[in-house]
Amino acid sequence: MKPIDPCILTINGGSSSIKFALYHAGAPLKRGLSGSIDRIGLSGTSLTFDDPAASRQDKVNLSASDHKSAANFLMDWLEKQNAFQSIEAVGHRIVHGMQHTTPGLVTRELLDDLDRMRPYDPEHLPGEIELIETIGGRYPKLPQVACFDTAFHRGMPRVAKLLPIPRRYAAKGIERYGFHGLSYSYLIEELARLGDPAATNGRVILAHLGNGASLAAVRDGKSIDTSMGFTPTAGLVMSARSGDLDPGVAPYLERTEQVSTQQFYEMVTHKSGLLGVSETSSDMRDLLAGEAHDTRAAEAVALFCYQAKKWIGAFAAALGGLDTLVFSAGIGENAPPVRARICDGLEFLGIELEEKRNASNAGVISKDASRATVRVIRTDEDLMIARSVGRILETKAVNQKD
Repeated sequence: MKPIDPCILTINGGSSSIKFALYHAGAPLKRGLSGSIDRIGLSGTSLTFDDPAASRQDKVNLSASDHKSAANFLMDWLEKQNAFQSIEAVGHRIVHGMQHTTPGLVTRELLDDLDRMRPYDPEHLPGEIELIETIGGRYPKLPQVACFDTAFHRGMPRVAKLLPIPRRYAAKGIERYGFHGLSYSYLIEELARLGDPAATNGRVILAHLGNGASLAAVRDGKSIDTSMGFTPTAGLVMSARSGDLDPGVAPYLERTEQVSTQQFYEMVTHKSGLLGVSETSSDMRDLLAGEAHDTRAAEAVALFCYQAKKWIGAFAAALGGLDTLVFSAGIGENAPPVRARICDGLEFLGIELEEKRNASNAGVISKDASRATVRVIRTDEDLMIARSVGRILETKAVNQKD
């Protein structure tokens, strides 16, 4: 049998899901077996996978009440796959990294630090920590790497991090962090690979528009501002998250409808955004299909496009102009009408879309004469995790030689 190349396993744990992928080492990294476990803690939990080497796709049902049981099932299943013995390391997406600026090898010290950070991200961190500990308990000699979604924004100017609340809270770590950093890191690397000079020496706005949506202002390859803040709920309206909201809404609902803090958090995190405004769906595809006969759907789409346009204008002001605008993630990559509506009226920033290019989701959707280049780039957070793990393994190998 042909020997299997060394592999990196990437793990992207959500609040009720675990996505995974195997990347075969080499230049470039090659994606192999991948899949996800969805609906953890709910009925109908299943593992779906795609194995291109064996031309095999399938679905396996399971019972998983938490991330630990789901992780154990996943590792049991992976052990039966041909590529398992070739796994050299595991890379994890960690949503909140606070002051961490780079990916890091998982150590007891790092796990203790993550444990202290639980209150800052109670929705993601507990499950992510459980995944790391479960895999570490089963394979203690297998290196694991934590890749922080906030790291890309750690170099933002202090004025972009400050929250306008009493100063003493800053000492408790309450500030603007920003998220989607793995996606943004990938997009900047891809922009450089495509030969766009703005990636390293220019003014770029990155629009990661998916179920979670945010934008980032990037100057000379470095983040200077981003729309999400202390949590991923802030900023642009999203599929089920409210985005920015007047703080006065919370005490008003408490007084008039006895809405508790936890109920309010559940509302703005899981029942608001496109879902809350439309009252029908959090999926942009459904809303676009229904907007002609449903005012609620039309208003949800209009609100999303309007707010995205405002953020682009604000970040162009912060950057002092615009050289390149990048659309990415599920909506940004696949919804031409949304991109067109967002860009409509932004000609003063040098943005002019070419209709046919936009309709076909071309790599460049702006006119040749457009002063600002508008691109569509498919993001790949998993590949970014694998690249980060590969770099750490290389550094570790060099240090061991020394």
